[in-house]
Amino acid sequence: MADTREMPPISQRIGFVAAILGMFMAILDIQIVASSLNEIQAGVSATPDEISWIQTAYLIAELIMIPLSGMLTRWLSTRLTFVISCLSFTLASIGCAMAQTIDQLIFLRAIQGFVGGAMIPIAYALGFRLFPTRVMGAVQAVIGMIATTAPSIGPTLGGYITQHLSWHWLFLMNIIPGIIASAGVWFFMRIDEPDFSLFRKIDFRGLLYLALFLGPLEYVLEEGPGDDWFNSNTITSMALLSFCSAVLFFRRTLTIDFPIVDLRVFKDRNFAIGTGFGFIIGLALYGLVYLMPLFLGVVRQFNSLQIGEVMFVTGAAMFCTAPIAGRLSDKLDGRYILTVGLLLVGSGSIMNACLSAEAGYDQFFWPQIVRGMGLLMCIITAARIAMGTMPVSQVNNGAGLFNVMRNLGGAVGLAAIDTILDLRNDYHWNQIIPAISPTRDVVTQQIFQIEQQVTGAASDPRAAAIGQIAQRVGTQAQVLAYNDIFLWLGILYLCAVPLMLFMRKPDH
Repeated sequence: MADTREMPPISQRIGFVAAILGMFMAILDIQIVASSLNEIQAGVSATPDEISWIQTAYLIAELIMIPLSGMLTRWLSTRLTFVISCLSFTLASIGCAMAQTIDQLIFLRAIQGFVGGAMIPIAYALGFRLFPTRVMGAVQAVIGMIATTAPSIGPTLGGYITQHLSWHWLFLMNIIPGIIASAGVWFFMRIDEPDFSLFRKIDFRGLLYLALFLGPLEYVLEEGPGDDWFNSNTITSMALLSFCSAVLFFRRTLTIDFPIVDLRVFKDRNFAIGTGFGFIIGLALYGLVYLMPLFLGVVRQFNSLQIGEVMFVTGAAMFCTAPIAGRLSDKLDGRYILTVGLLLVGSGSIMNACLSAEAGYDQFFWPQIVRGMGLLMCIITAARIAMGTMPVSQVNNGAGLFNVMRNLGGAVGLAAIDTILDLRNDYHWNQIIPAISPTRDVVTQQIFQIEQQVTGAASDPRAAAIGQIAQRVGTQAQVLAYNDIFLWLGILYLCAVPLMLFMRKPDH
């Protein structure tokens, strides 16, 4: 059926831009603290184990809120839900900047993530509810560009702000955009009315099960690699709690008339496969944003500004690709564009599977171009295929589920990357070590040369020489482990292409 809707009035377009601004803030704040953890740790007198929780708490709380957004918009209306979410997010940001202890900061970051989580799916849903199909490509290009650019520039922007001002401004910078976004939606976005009678139908037991399912799951994925997974009693307990809560949540959701999250939308084959692609996209969107700075920081010892200069290429590629991909998605079958996007992301990742310990800007330039183009095409078309044919009444609910799957993909990707890096690093170390046996002439000569260089500067020249060689071996083992991850991520994306055969051609 052809979409005969007209373009929304200018007032609603202003409201939509305001909603996009709110979504940008919520996504940006996931990663903006990543490069400033040392300064924040010193500012609130935290231990290394405690400081990681300012990211973990935000992610856990946000993941719980995202699927609830559909229910809240039905109860409070889209406008009121967004404004409450945005203003609360802004106030929580001020609280984070004023925090004096790590406990206060973790608590306020959890509030910030929870209340801000609703802005992301609402912005997605507004794109489908307001605009006709003929311009949907351009709309989704803008949303996709925001969704991909925000996590990419977060660490760089955070490092720059902390270096020139202080870590407090990582949170204070949200005040003016938060007020603008709230005012824009409040005054210009009235598309539905609240139904306060639904409060009596809210399934609070289902809400509890959902929180106990997603919260511990995110905790396990975040903390598992560092705690050696199920060798930790805490990780094991949280995993069991998540599993049991998941069983109770799915059972209740599928058997009551007014569930907290309506899972019946997964009966739509396109939505089910589209959200699956959202999960896979999350692996690359968050995994590659995490993997590249990790390589450049650990192996090359780059600072945050140098890392930002390298990673800027991905954002630039997405920015330039967005208008072209948007136009193409209006004219071509979305399945074709998504296929090309998957092939580009997979190929771009494999292009980085032969890095050396000296790899830098030049070695990452073209792979980032290829990946950036492909990733934007994937995000635009996956969301459009998944939600573009849904009834208006289900769009908010579908947007929440789509974003949950994407964030879960990112969480699973980060946990898998940390775990596999450790395993492959140990593997390559054990493979290289036999080759540097002191019985080999070339090794003996290398040790002798280093001894001559450090004589007088080290109390034990031979021990210093052996230490330098061990450091080189460790670096090479790390590089090989990173190459394995890039290769396997690329293969994963290429293997996802055949799923396209099971999708129906999207109509209007």
